[in-house]
Amino acid sequence: MPRRPGHWFVLLRGSLVVVAIVDVSLTDFPSSYRPWAWGVVAFFAASTALSGAIAWVELSSAGRARARILAICLDGISTIGFVAVFSYQSGEPYRALYLVPIAEAALRFGLAGGLVGGTVMVGATLVVDVFGPGVAWRTVVSRILVGALAGIVIGWLRDGLAARAAEAERLRDELGRRSDILEGANRCARALGSSLEIETAFAAFIRELRTVVPFDRTAIVLIEDDTAKTIATAGRGATEIFPPGSSGPVRGSVLDRVRGGDVIVRGDLGQSEYPEDKLFADLGLHSEIVAPLLAGTLPIGMIALSRVQPDAFTPDDVELVSLLGRLAATAVQNIRAYEAEHHTVEELRRLSALRADFVSLVSHELRSPMAAVIGAARTLQERWRVLAPEQREAFLALIADETNRLADLIGDVLNTSQIEAGTFSYSFSDVDLGRLVEDAVAMAAIGQDEVRVTASVSQSLPAIRGDRERLRQVLANLIENAIKYSVSGDEVDVRAQPVDGKVRISVADHGPGIPHDQQRLIFEKFGRADIAGGSKPGTGLGLFIARSIAEAHGGTIDVRSSPDAGSTFTLTLPG
Repeated sequence: MPRRPGHWFVLLRGSLVVVAIVDVSLTDFPSSYRPWAWGVVAFFAASTALSGAIAWVELSSAGRARARILAICLDGISTIGFVAVFSYQSGEPYRALYLVPIAEAALRFGLAGGLVGGTVMVGATLVVDVFGPGVAWRTVVSRILVGALAGIVIGWLRDGLAARAAEAERLRDELGRRSDILEGANRCARALGSSLEIETAFAAFIRELRTVVPFDRTAIVLIEDDTAKTIATAGRGATEIFPPGSSGPVRGSVLDRVRGGDVIVRGDLGQSEYPEDKLFADLGLHSEIVAPLLAGTLPIGMIALSRVQPDAFTPDDVELVSLLGRLAATAVQNIRAYEAEHHTVEELRRLSALRADFVSLVSHELRSPMAAVIGAARTLQERWRVLAPEQREAFLALIADETNRLADLIGDVLNTSQIEAGTFSYSFSDVDLGRLVEDAVAMAAIGQDEVRVTASVSQSLPAIRGDRERLRQVLANLIENAIKYSVSGDEVDVRAQPVDGKVRISVADHGPGIPHDQQRLIFEKFGRADIAGGSKPGTGLGLFIARSIAEAHGGTIDVRSSPDAGSTFTLTLPG
């Protein structure tokens, strides 16, 4: 079956050869014309066979053009031959055959082919008229006009159709390219959505990116404040130069320029425009494209691709990488939003659990002293006359102690509420910290005799501006906790000294210590550490209140501790 238009022309010529043989056989030629007629038929048949042989051979573009010119020339000669052998007849239809090569030349070569073919064929028919029946100028003019018009119209139509076909082909290629870009972007977007962990998502993204935009090295960097943090790399030097997790300054790097929202294409990294260029050049990389990760209009990072060839990135690569930068920025924003929401949910869950523990703890803490107070009061009420004076004093002391315990518990809860509401009041004045520390240690020693409390106060300790009662509350809490977690016979050491223009007060004990992962917990509301030997009674509010008071004075409280090695709480205040 025919595979190209040229094959159909061969079949058409073959059918016309049959028609010519039949027509010549049935025509009553003058004796001198008949040999020429069969000669023309033979030439037409031979040229048809030659054209057919050429049409089924694979030729180059230039070879096909030469073959078409040859076929048109052979058809033109055959046409003139038929016009000549039938010229003895007046008004013979074969004279109109001169239009066939004109149309063929116009279809093959456009307007230029139509003009050349029209000129040659009209001239050939004039030669036939001169040597044959004679020239009739009225018909000659018509023939010239028809031939020229046919060549011009058919050639013009052919050129227009060819231009439109070329435009359609260009649009088809452009549509295919756009489709490939969108498909590649879609695969990368699916990879970004494959995980809610940013490192995992971008690792999958880079695997897809390699198939869409080939690279020798790529890196994805996010901006966090004024720091550039690398979250994913692949290719050359991925684990040596700016590996995942590494950080560096934004200022002075290519990322500083990307923050303006521009896509940067660099064809020669050997110019060392930025500090990192030499590192990449040592890896053999010569060209680079850097696109911002745009969340709306805000650049939050960059995606960089490098290749070993200079000037290796095309406009299509630039367009695609710019699109992928926006997709990556959207994924980063979504993952960050999820992480923030997840952190909020976990924090709310933790606070809910702490509140539940607090309710249970406070219920227990209230129940114990209240039961003791009620029991002692009823005993005194029912057996006052039979109790010895010392027994009465003991019961009254128990009531006083438990009542004080209840007052402290309620005070802690009220203080916490005031701190959260921002109504916790302070009265600042000049405070002699040395005297305050000694008084706090003396009070702690008077209240118990099982743990020895010592004080070491520097003579050069400066006075500070602060609330004496609130600071006394902090020291009392730290010393009380140290005593509570010390065994009988241990010692609690309290030291106060100036350090670098500040005052540092430390309270050290030899108790069971606090696990490292719980040292942050103890400063939070209701936070209680899981300490070897069991936690002591308390609300978990004392250190939260102490830290809040210290921060209100511009200071801090921190702890150094390890299991079975005791704990040291340090209060630091500005001098």
